[in-house]
Amino acid sequence: SYWNAAAFTTPSSYLHFSTFQGETSADISFYFKTSSPYGVFLENLGNTDFIRLELKSPTAVSFSFDVGNGPVELVVRSPTPLDDDQWHRVSAERNVKEAVLQLDQKYREVRPAPPQGHTRLELYSQLYVGAAGGQRGFLGCIRSLKMNGVTLDLEERAKVTPGVKPGCSGHCSSFGTYCRNGGKCVEKYNGYSCDCSNTAFDGTFCTKDVGAFFEAGTFLRYNFMSELAAASSRETNLTREELSFSFSTSSVPSILVYIGSRTQDYLAVAVFHRTGTLQIRYDLGGLREPFTINLDQRNMANGQPHNVNISRVDRTVQLQLDHYPPVNYSLPEASDTQFNLIKALFLGKVFETGQIDPVLIEKYNTPGFVGCLSRVQFNGVAPLKLALRSRVAAPVSVQGKLVESNCGATPLTISPMSAATDPWHLDSARGDFPFNEERVVPDGVNRNSAIIGGIIAVVIFTILCTLVFLIRHMFRHKGTYHTNEAKGAESADNADAAIIVNDPNFTETIDESKKEWFI
Repeated sequence: SYWNAAAFTTPSSYLHFSTFQGETSADISFYFKTSSPYGVFLENLGNTDFIRLELKSPTAVSFSFDVGNGPVELVVRSPTPLDDDQWHRVSAERNVKEAVLQLDQKYREVRPAPPQGHTRLELYSQLYVGAAGGQRGFLGCIRSLKMNGVTLDLEERAKVTPGVKPGCSGHCSSFGTYCRNGGKCVEKYNGYSCDCSNTAFDGTFCTKDVGAFFEAGTFLRYNFMSELAAASSRETNLTREELSFSFSTSSVPSILVYIGSRTQDYLAVAVFHRTGTLQIRYDLGGLREPFTINLDQRNMANGQPHNVNISRVDRTVQLQLDHYPPVNYSLPEASDTQFNLIKALFLGKVFETGQIDPVLIEKYNTPGFVGCLSRVQFNGVAPLKLALRSRVAAPVSVQGKLVESNCGATPLTISPMSAATDPWHLDSARGDFPFNEERVVPDGVNRNSAIIGGIIAVVIFTILCTLVFLIRHMFRHKGTYHTNEAKGAESADNADAAIIVNDPNFTETIDESKKEWFI
C-alpha cells in the first residue's frame, strides 16, 4: 500500500471514490510529486460543507474546509519549490479541537476550532482525487493516500479511468534512451522531453547539430578561468578530458581547436599545410617536444564532413575518426599527466598572449580556418552552442563573422565492416587509419562510378531494344486488309477462269503453253 500510486496525465483527469466519512474527525495523508505549480489533490463537497487539499503555488500547500461557520484555510509554505518532481509528504487533520496541516514533516500550521458552529462535517458528493467541479486539476503522481487510516486503491481505479495511469514509473524509464548525445530525459505527466542544455546538440531528441561557418580570420574564444565558466568546467587542473567535434574544410593549413593554459600545457587539433592530414598535438610538460599524432593516410581537407573524438585518461589517449574503430595511444613516461590551469579554448584560430608553441603558430595559424565546425564539446562545455544560442551572459566571445549553419558537417554514418570483409582493415594497435575511401584510380576515374555507369547503360539499351520489338510487332498485325478479288472465284478452277467468268468483255485467250507455274 505504501507504493499504491496513480499518475494524472491531464488537468481534467480525476479518480472518484465513495463519500468520505469524516463527520467529527478527518485524518488524511499522502505523498505527491509534480512539475506543475498548482493543482487540487482531493476534494469532497456537501450542501455548504466541504473539505479540500490543494497545491496553491509552487511553494504553498493549503488545507481548507467548512463545517457550517464559514470556510477555514490553513496554508504551509516551503522555502524551496514543491514542483521539483521530487516526492513530498502532506498530512492534514481536523477534529473538534483543532486543525493541523504538515508538509514534509518539517513545516506545520495549527488552527484551533472556532467556539461557535456545529462540529460535524456533512458531505454528500463523491470523493474526488484530482480535478473536480472546474478546479485546477493536478498533474503528477499521488501515492499512499490514506483517509482515516484506510489506504485508497489508486492503482486499481486508475486502470479503468481515462487520463490516469496506474503507478508512477514514468515515461523516461521506457523512452529515455531516445534522448541522445548526453541529453537528459525530463519526466512529464503527459509524455517526456529531452533537456539538451548540457550538450552540443539541439532539437527534440538532442540530435540536431549546432554548427557555424567560419570565414578567414574568424575565431571563437571560451574563457575557462572566468567565474561563469568555473561552474561548468568544475576544475582547472585535469587528468582526463574529452573533446569531440565535427568539421569540413577545403582550406589548409588551419587550427581547428586549441585549448591553452596559464602554463605551457596545451592540446591542439590542426590540419597539415601540405597534405591536408590531421595532427593532434599534446604538451602537458616534461617533454622537449609536444607529443604528436599524425594521421598521414588520409586527406581531411577534402570538403567532406569528418567527426573527431579525443579522450584522455592519465597517459592513455583514445582517438576515433569518423566511423572507424577507436585507436589508443600512450603519452611517453616522461610526460606529465595533469593539464594544468586550463585558460581558454579557441576555435578557428589562436589569438593568445603568453607561452605558445611557435611551430603551431607559424605553420597552422595563418590565415585561419575556413569551413564548418559543428557539435563542439569539451568536458561538458559546448562553446559554439553558447555563442550561437545562449540568451544570458556567457564566457564566450567571437571575432569576425560567424554564421550559424549546419554546412554539411554531419559525420559519416557508414557502419564499419568486419575485419574479415574490410579490404582496408589494419591492426588498430598500429594506430593507422585506412586510406581515403574515395579509392581514386590512376587515370582519375572513380572505379565505382564506372561500374555503376556501365550497368545503367546496359539497362537502358535492353529497354530500348524491347520497345522497338514491341512496336514492330504491333504495326505488323494492326488493321484490316481489303482486296478486289473477282466474284465467282469460289466456283472457278483457277484465277484466270474467275476473271473471265466475272468479266464478259474479257476476250483474251489464255494459251495453255503460256501458263506459268510457281512452285
